[in-house]
Amino acid sequence: MSEPAAPPSSSAPLIPRHSLLDDAQGLVVGTLFLALAVTLFREAGLITGGTAGLAFVIHYAFKLPFGIVFFFVNLPFYVFAYRALGKEFTFKTFFTILLMSLCADWLPRLIDVAHVEPAFAAVMAGLLSGTGLLMLIRHRSSLGGIGVLAIYLQQTRGWRAGWVQMACDLAILSLALFVVDLPLVGLSVLGAVAVNFVIAVNHRPGRYFGM
Repeated sequence: MSEPAAPPSSSAPLIPRHSLLDDAQGLVVGTLFLALAVTLFREAGLITGGTAGLAFVIHYAFKLPFGIVFFFVNLPFYVFAYRALGKEFTFKTFFTILLMSLCADWLPRLIDVAHVEPAFAAVMAGLLSGTGLLMLIRHRSSLGGIGVLAIYLQQTRGWRAGWVQMACDLAILSLALFVVDLPLVGLSVLGAVAVNFVIAVNHRPGRYFGM
């Protein structure tokens, strides 16, 4: 765990906390962006990283509903979320994953995508995913899964979270080769670059003061 924060000095800026309404709108809107990104990925036959990527592999291989698979794939990771990041984060993450699971299977009933270019879907879905994840991060939530496990292993074993995340994503992309054509896996990597571009540019310490 991190060291206790130093008491605020008289010259330090006060950090405004998010209200319940702030958190609710942030989690709902961010999750809707992510569900729309999943719809674009799925319509183009693409995949992504993390537990969403694992859910995609199972969805493509066994034709099971993505939302149901995504919900159950994430269940084991709540233990790590609670131990590494606390009760509030775990509760918000559970809410986000439940909403994501429902919306991912519900949105296709509202959107009829006749055709989408895979390259456009990769970039657009990646940008939407990055924006949605950024909103979740700023309201102390996530899509759970491998990212939480990576943080837990970093805190308890000293393993670098970024390397753990990368290794897991590579393993998932390797599994994807059994259910997705190689060119589409390559475009999926382009989508992952778009996700990380949004987060890297917009999620910088000192630029955002809500809690």
